[in-house]
Amino acid sequence: MPTFTNDPTMPAPSFPGSHMVVDDHYVFISGLTVSDLSNGDASRGNVKEETRLVMRALSRMLEMEGGSLADVLRVDIHLTDLHTMQDMDSVYAEYFEAGRYPARTCTESPHLAGESNVEITMMAKRQL
Repeated sequence: MPTFTNDPTMPAPSFPGSHMVVDDHYVFISGLTVSDLSNGDASRGNVKEETRLVMRALSRMLEMEGGSLADVLRVDIHLTDLHTMQDMDSVYAEYFEAGRYPARTCTESPHLAGESNVEITMMAKRQL
């Protein structure tokens, strides 16, 4: 039976959804931007810093469920400008073991929540 949870360190979602849905096999994390984080305002506009803060928050959320970024199978990334992908990738790659990167999609989405420049969604294998 899936459980629907919100991260207690973040404001409740402003959309009809949950931060995380956990079933017997997977952890699904909704798209996260710096506008969702209490410490995110100062980084807005700096793609590298936005990526760093979001990846740290996603890592912490997985740890809440007994997992880690090593369990991530799929990532969806939305950037307001695909020309910033190289900057985002330079930070993103630091969070995974080289050669063991999750399957990924990266798209340009010109309007992200809270005027953020990066939004990241994850799906991870649940550690039982």
